[in-house]
Formats: sequence, C-alpha cells, structure tokens
Amino acid sequence: MRASGILMHISSLPSKYGIGTMGKEARKFVDFLVKAGQTYWQILPVCPTSYGDSPYQSFSSLAGNPYFIDLEILCKEKLLTEKECKSYSWGRKKTEIDYGILYENRYDLLKKAYVRFIAKKPKDFEAFCEEEKSWLEDYAVFMALKDANGGAAWSKWADELRFREREVMEKVYSKYAKEIDFYKMLQYLFYKQWWSLKAYANKKGIQIIGDVPIYVAGDSADVWANPKQFYLDEDLNPIEVAGCPPDAFSDDGQLWGNPLFRWDVMKKDGYNWWTNRVRTMSKLYDVVRIDHFRGFDSYYAIPAKDTTARNGVWKEGPGMDLFRTMEKKLGKLNIIVEDLGFLTPSILKLVKDSGFPGMKLIQFAFDTRDDSDYLPHNYEKHCVVYTGTHDNDTILGWMKTAPRESVNFAKKYFNLTKEEGYNWGMMRGAWASVSDLAIVPMQDIIGLDSKARMNTPSTLGCNWKWRAKEEEITIQLAQKVRKYMKMYGRERKK
Repeated sequence: MRASGILMHISSLPSKYGIGTMGKEARKFVDFLVKAGQTYWQILPVCPTSYGDSPYQSFSSLAGNPYFIDLEILCKEKLLTEKECKSYSWGRKKTEIDYGILYENRYDLLKKAYVRFIAKKPKDFEAFCEEEKSWLEDYAVFMALKDANGGAAWSKWADELRFREREVMEKVYSKYAKEIDFYKMLQYLFYKQWWSLKAYANKKGIQIIGDVPIYVAGDSADVWANPKQFYLDEDLNPIEVAGCPPDAFSDDGQLWGNPLFRWDVMKKDGYNWWTNRVRTMSKLYDVVRIDHFRGFDSYYAIPAKDTTARNGVWKEGPGMDLFRTMEKKLGKLNIIVEDLGFLTPSILKLVKDSGFPGMKLIQFAFDTRDDSDYLPHNYEKHCVVYTGTHDNDTILGWMKTAPRESVNFAKKYFNLTKEEGYNWGMMRGAWASVSDLAIVPMQDIIGLDSKARMNTPSTLGCNWKWRAKEEEITIQLAQKVRKYMKMYGRERKK
C-alpha cells in the first residue's frame, strides 16, 4: 500500500514554554497530518538529551525526555500553576530552543510539581514503577547519583559507585530516596502523556515511526548498569569506540565515541539486552527505524584513546543471527533500516535477508554522474524514500549550498521551477516514486532554508534547535499536501 508521512520531532512543535511537548500542539499536529492525507508521523528518539543536546546521545535508551512533559497538562492536574510556569524564562526566540535555559529552569519547575505529586501519589504510580523496574530503577538511581556528583560522567565517580558495590548501593537507595523518586515521577508523567498522545494519533489513523540509534552513550544508565554487555576493560573504561572511517567528506573520519557491544557475550545470553530494547521500542512506536543498520553487519572499531577515527578497523557484527533470535522471541518486527552510505555486498545481503525496507535519500542522488541507486527511477517498491533526514540540509538550503552541478542535475531531473517551488518539486519526486512509503521533513513542507536545519554531523552547539511557528502549520498547507497525496495515490484511506 502506498503511503506517506512527515518527519517532525516533538521538540520542534510550537510551544509557549521553550520546546515542543506532548500537549495540545502535538494533537494539533496529528490533526494536520490527518488533513494532509498522511499515514505516518516520524519522530527522532524521545530519550533524555545529554551533552550536545542530541537525542542520539542519551542518559538512557529507554527513558523519556522530561522536557517533552507538557506543562499545561500538569497545571490541569494541579501539579503546577500557570503563574509558576510563566515565572521562568524559556528563551527569547520562538523558532529556536535554548537548551541551557531549559536545563536550568525546567527541572527546577518540575521539582515544584514533585512536592505536590508525592503528597498525593497517583494510585497507579507504584504499579508503573514495578512494571518498568527492569530499566527504571537503574535510570533513576543513575540520575540521582549524577546530580550528587555535580553532573560528572559515571566514569569519574568513586570506584564503589562505578562498580556498583552492593553495600554502597544499598546506602544509595536510602540516602537519595527522594531524588530517585523524583526521576521515577518524571518517567511516570512522560509515559502517561506519551500513551495518551499515541492513543490519540492511532485513533485518528496516524502511526508513529520512532528512531532507535544503534549505539548508546558511554555516559548512560545502559552502560553503567550493564557493563558486561559492552567492550570495556577491567576498570570499566572503553577499549574501542564507534565511529566512521575517513572519506571524501572528512579526512579524519567521525569519532562518535560510543562504547561498542560485546556481541560474543550478547549471543551467549540470547541477545537479551537488544531483545528488551526492541520489545520496549516496538511497544512505544508503531514502526521502529533503526539508525546505522550497517553496524549489525560490520562495525568500525576505533582505539578508545585515539583523537581521530583514522586508526579504526572493521569488525564483524552479529548479522541475521540477532534478528532471527529477536523474531523468535518477539514475533514479526515492524522495522525500517537506515542503510545509507557505502554499502558492501554483505550489507546489501543483510538488508535483503532481513526483509526490512531500506532507505532512499533523494539529496544523495545528485552528487555523482553515475546512475545512482538514490535516483527515483532505480527504486524498488519495498523501500522508504526521504527528501532528507535530520542530518541533511533542508531542500531550499541544499539548493543554495550543494555543488552547482548537482543542483542543475536535480533541476533537470525533476523539472524544478521557482514558480512551483524547488521544495515542492523535489517532494513531488519522492511522492511520485514507486516507493511504498515516502517521508518528508516538515521544514520542506513549510519551505524553510538552512536556518531550519536540524543537525550538521560532526558539529556541536548549533544543532537540534529548530522549532516551527504555530502560524506555519495551517489548514491551507495541509490541503495543498493532500492534493499531491491524491495525485500520487498516497492519500490515507479512512
């Protein structure tokens, strides 16, 4: 079935309080998707952000981001007052998130909510904590200890905390009981609001596609609580870390720094860590998109002490063994795989054997004179086409910054004109393709330039900030999109 969706992270939704949330604006966006004839809403990881503000570097792969908890809902629940919410600064710009201000003020405000929450705990709070205990306990303790250590990475904590010595940890539960409960409350509120939002979307016929990064952050509850699952030495420091080799875009490659998995250990226990992660994510989202899928075939391992990715080596990943094992435990998996970049025959075979649809990225189609696999006339139906992802410039930004030869090729290929709008012409190319599913970023729908770019890889400090203005998400815009959906057979069937 031909279908279409829009990529728009929760953080980018309009809001009075500095960042998009799971409140009324999220529901308005669901309504926009319905009016636009869409079937899918794709978002980025909803995990808590850490250093660099990236949703791909989180303190937990299973926790929800407290920033997304809607304050207006908390006011209705008498956990906060509107006066309290308005008493804080949330940043000066409507179109830009100020993460520094959020970090300082959001938690301070949420601690006021905690005082009222704990005075009258909801009846289902303890049940939630028990149901999510497998990850929630470790995460809440991790965050409480992180606060107690001035925000320092767990690798800098005292040895008895790094190694989770039993007697010391028993004292931690007692000493930081309130702090631990605070972080549990945040997750309770997040998930309560999430399930309400997802139910609203699903009832309207909108399915949510959510991103799952292949790697987790070194400074995370995942690694701290499960060190044997990661490639660490006896002192719990990484031996090798993740990244990408040097290429035409970077002489030094990309040094991501994430600890690598101990696939040999994971195989012995039936890939329990990955199974639990995918089980949780498959419940959280209707469709899971796995980032950097090629890492399951072969992954690039860089000595942890290196400052560039030059000296890394390729190592063999778990391949289909992981996915066959998970499918036996979880049933058929509804997954999209990010298979972009240089693809070897073994990676192509893994994607084919998995049966999961891969990705086609239109912006990648025009950087070569060869007959690129990313050109729409080369697509097979079983794939997902994107005009761009969170790592790409917007279409209008790309038209200004890409090599002239590439831009001219794109103009000729799609018959792009200023009258139609370059963004509409390129989106038309995605919608008209044979691909079963087409996804376009909201920035391209609105028609924004490079200022609305979500992320520029290998840079810090200027990413993940874009927010849409309420007046940009209109009925007229939805109706315009819907016309294209009807034209190219992608309109959502009621």
